[in-house]
Amino acid sequence: MKYIGQTNEYFEVTYINAQNQGELTDVATTQLMFLWFDTDGNKITIDGKTYTFQTNQIVCLTEFHRLQLHQINGLKLLKFNRPFYCIVHQDSEVGCKGILYFGSSNLPIIEPQPQDLQTLQTAWDMLCLEMQSSQDNLQLEMLQMMLQRMLILCTRIYKVQTNFQYQDQDQADLVRNFNFLVEQHFREKHTVAAYAELLFKSPKTLSNVFKKTGNKTPLELIHNRKMIEARRLLRHSSQSISDIGFELGFNDIQAFSRFFKKQEGMTAKDFRA
Repeated sequence: MKYIGQTNEYFEVTYINAQNQGELTDVATTQLMFLWFDTDGNKITIDGKTYTFQTNQIVCLTEFHRLQLHQINGLKLLKFNRPFYCIVHQDSEVGCKGILYFGSSNLPIIEPQPQDLQTLQTAWDMLCLEMQSSQDNLQLEMLQMMLQRMLILCTRIYKVQTNFQYQDQDQADLVRNFNFLVEQHFREKHTVAAYAELLFKSPKTLSNVFKKTGNKTPLELIHNRKMIEARRLLRHSSQSISDIGFELGFNDIQAFSRFFKKQEGMTAKDFRA
């Protein structure tokens, strides 16, 4: 089921299996995806790392993720573009920027508990009913509200899952904004100090906040994001290894090679092979 609005708003709700799995790799510019697996054994390589997704796990992907599909048994898919709902500009309504979408280095895998599933399923069923109704001048707003509900529910679940809710709001916003800034600037900004300056904080303040979360350090997140891009380019582009290193901010191939081997445990050449 697809909704296409008068000003290029796009929203799709569909079920994916082995027959139509190409939908997962056919992602247009500014489109985001919400995948809710309802079978076991779904095997996908995302940005060079292979995952096996099981029943009721949920992942949120952007246009920038690169997917290789190995085994798709069944999942529910939401796909929407920026004109329909902009995660960045409407973040105050949902609070999922830097958590579900546009995180700097990790793929958030949401694992709803039994008490969450009934609420999620009810929200999904209502969304599907609205998609089947006749279009009128209120349908766009109704669908946006229902998508917001799904994203808010998943953001809450993931915060509980990762102990994110135990931070005070200022700390939570700092972590989310750091993640988003790394997503925007990882090619040209490579130090914690550079991001601290953008956030009007000291590097020590950033490090202390991340230490309280029990998460990776800010520098590890920067390095992880660079590695995600390195894997993408090595696997999906024909650029030379030295050009990839230069694009990621390394002045020479030796520096990039040392960085890649330290992070990945193999050389960039071996990874590409």
